[in-house]
Amino acid sequence: MQINRTADAVIFDLDGTLTDTEKYYQTAWPKALEHFGYTMDKEMPLKLRSLGRPFAPRQFKDWFGEDFDYQKVREYRKGLVEEIIKENGIPLKPGAKEILTWLRDNGILTALATANDYQRTERYLKKIGLFEYFDKIICANMVEKGKPAPDIYAFACEELKLPPKRTFAVEDSPNGVTSAYLAGCNVIMIPDLTEPDDELKKKLYARLDNLMMIRELFSQPQEKL
Repeated sequence: MQINRTADAVIFDLDGTLTDTEKYYQTAWPKALEHFGYTMDKEMPLKLRSLGRPFAPRQFKDWFGEDFDYQKVREYRKGLVEEIIKENGIPLKPGAKEILTWLRDNGILTALATANDYQRTERYLKKIGLFEYFDKIICANMVEKGKPAPDIYAFACEELKLPPKRTFAVEDSPNGVTSAYLAGCNVIMIPDLTEPDDELKKKLYARLDNLMMIRELFSQPQEKL
């Protein structure tokens, strides 16, 4: 395939995009809430995908009241996710390692923009053999506001020393898409648990079925970006 420099870097989300782990959080959040005497309906966990601070604490207070102890519940949820990972591992999305290898082989920079903290991100990436594939790893605790604010993608672009318009951002969730879009990146959505609605589609450069389809975007005319 003829490679055109449609972008100089690809920035990836982690959970639900490179790893098939978003489903773990969808299971763990309701269990954590139940442990503390709360009940979540089935739509609530979906709204939490990639939702960072200060938005996540605010969302829970809106749902359950101003006295809701977000940190306590979140810490318990983190423990549940660790137990699930210990039992089931961290499954990769199809083509995750292959697309990262392809990008590296073609001289295209890669970065990670994740809601996880750096210590956990590093541990997970080394566990699944992806740590060495990233030029930059950006975590939510490195910026003031998490997704859907643009901070994490804007910072990733700064670290890569590239304007956002020269990057692709790969996401699976509405909050992640919005974050990358507001930062000015060209957003690729590979849906995990839900498809984009009409409003979200307006923020997308492309909606793809799988990670390996990213290669096709580099065969398009350079002036498209």
